[in-house]
Amino acid sequence: MAKAPRPHWRAPEKIQARARRLRSDSTDPERLLWRRLRGVQVSGAHFRRQHAIGNFIVDFFCARARLVVEVDGDTHAMAVDHDRARSRWLEGRGYTVLRLTNREVIHQLDAVVERIAEEVSKPLP
Repeated sequence: MAKAPRPHWRAPEKIQARARRLRSDSTDPERLLWRRLRGVQVSGAHFRRQHAIGNFIVDFFCARARLVVEVDGDTHAMAVDHDRARSRWLEGRGYTVLRLTNREVIHQLDAVVERIAEEVSKPLP
């Protein structure tokens, strides 16, 4: 029997498999934030973690708000141009990208969650 065609919104299988691996290898700040985002704890919004969009894997994603939340560690300091290009690509497709640092998530978690709640509550253009 022939395999059914993949829906157009699905990322390539290779990217999906990498996203699954990343879910089990989350950083401490990502795990900390995920405890606050999982379920519908923030403004009733559902978030996914390590979600594939195109050829990218984003840390957290809320489809309802078209919001991408990225938690950047120290290694991102060396990838500024890559991160900027990636954000432009996502924004060009109608997503809002919110970049946070590990330090913000660890030391200002309540403020971070409040910023995310504000973004989720904004009306879509």
